[in-house]
Amino acid sequence: MTDAFDAISLENIRRCRADLGESIVRTPVLRWQGDACRGLTEAGTDIWLKLELFQHTGTFKARGALNSVRNLPETSRRNGITAVSAGNHAVAAAFAARQMGVSAKVVMIKTANPARVERAKSYGAEIVLADDGPTAFRMVDEICKAEGRAMVHPFEGPYVAQGAGTLGLEFVEQVEGLEAVVIAIGGGGLCGGSAAAIKQMTAQCEVYGVEPEGADSMRRSFEAGEPVTLASVNTIADSLAPPMALPYSFGACRRYVDDIVTVSDAEIRGGMLALFSDLKLAVEPAGATATAALLGPLRHRLRGKKVGVVVCGSIIDVESFANHIRLAGT
Repeated sequence: MTDAFDAISLENIRRCRADLGESIVRTPVLRWQGDACRGLTEAGTDIWLKLELFQHTGTFKARGALNSVRNLPETSRRNGITAVSAGNHAVAAAFAARQMGVSAKVVMIKTANPARVERAKSYGAEIVLADDGPTAFRMVDEICKAEGRAMVHPFEGPYVAQGAGTLGLEFVEQVEGLEAVVIAIGGGGLCGGSAAAIKQMTAQCEVYGVEPEGADSMRRSFEAGEPVTLASVNTIADSLAPPMALPYSFGACRRYVDDIVTVSDAEIRGGMLALFSDLKLAVEPAGATATAALLGPLRHRLRGKKVGVVVCGSIIDVESFANHIRLAGT
């Protein structure tokens, strides 16, 4: 029987990266040395940032979305694609559709950050707004049935994880001797896929997943031993807030992630402030969640280690970013 995770074997992740080619940016890495960093981490911790905010669309999601659309059968692509998202995946799906020359009709929740709505439109997607998450998923189902469009999932499935795995592959190739890597978790596609590449390339490297306290479905799933659904979510990191874990992403994380920690909204804002203070990186809350764990619950555990941190996204408007930074300073 074929292993369910064959798609995220190192060989297949390498092949995926080659196939994506220049359609995906090999995002840079940066050694973090600054006053905020030195003041908030333990002495001797060597921190390297994977700057995925410089990816096409502004987040890591372009990798999985493009790989997913590339792997759709031609008959499935013929009528275009659809997706459901609070923002970042909508942008990535629109980008992937444009790259592949197909149409995109994307359902976004009406509370989505305006910057994300405009970015998705800029890639040519038709945007439909829904009142809430459950309504959005029902609308996508209706679009699939009525228009024959293919659904591109925001975090679940082998092609999403395989695309995310290319990030982990690059990180290990770019920074020799990583002893730990810290990665945010929303649905788990990024963390599970990246961890698969990292662990297969350097088994001794620890991988830590990070969730917001108010959206910790993967942590609770680890505790339960199976995917769970939350009754509600509450976090400023809205792109890390699906209310459930799903089987494939859960399984990949379970196999390749060593531990999961959670961070508060205040800690996430602290991570945003630190990245901006030292490096002038203006990231969305999700983009600072791994940093928040490095500065908070993982600070002592990672003391003296060579640590990689994924800065996963930056789709945020100026006003929202400024509000978060102001609150971080109070």
